[in-house]
Amino acid sequence: MPAAARPLAYLDLRSALQRQIDSGALTPGQPLPGERELAERHGVSRVTVRKAIEGLVADGLLVQRQGSGTFVGARIVRPFSHLASFSEELRARGIEPRSEMLSSEAGAATPDEATALNLAPGARVLRLRRLRFGGEQPLALERSTLPAFALAGARSVRDSLYAALDRRGLRPRRALQRLRAVAFDAESARLLHVKAGSAGLLIERRGFLADGRVIELTQSHYRGDAYDFVAELRSD
Repeated sequence: MPAAARPLAYLDLRSALQRQIDSGALTPGQPLPGERELAERHGVSRVTVRKAIEGLVADGLLVQRQGSGTFVGARIVRPFSHLASFSEELRARGIEPRSEMLSSEAGAATPDEATALNLAPGARVLRLRRLRFGGEQPLALERSTLPAFALAGARSVRDSLYAALDRRGLRPRRALQRLRAVAFDAESARLLHVKAGSAGLLIERRGFLADGRVIELTQSHYRGDAYDFVAELRSD
């Protein structure tokens, strides 16, 4: 049967490309050969190549950039015990971060927010919801709640919340974090370019100033196919 007619040919090609990515033969940021070259190399049709690539893009293993082509996606290894911003972590790995502000509002703290931030009931807070990118790839969805005094307003955040806090002398010096597995709902999946129900990682962070005051409450939903979190453990 000709390659173009084999109904599972795209799955074979998808698996072959994934093996190359997993083995390091194709490295993060590396451009993928063009459709014609891949079709000739693997003896399949360009339609088959296109379908295999679409599946790997949906899985976060490949990234398509309009006018530039298809590239191997970056998988981020992030130390769980190091306090750094999303932007700092990506730049340290040679990846340019970007943020899209989805919503921002000022209002009275809910009981849960007041408890987490050690604020009086009804104290004013600022809420930010942002989509975080590495290059052109959406990597995380963040919701941050801060005491109103922490920022001059949402516009002061630009790409990095910690940089904005640093400019006001309010950068967190320590944090408590909790990680758990989640499944993305339809809206989160759409924003992160993954399938609804895909596995993700939720990190809930409370950031503290040197004097012990809580300065941030952030919930970050990370793509499970793009992030690994590591922690060093030592015996007493």
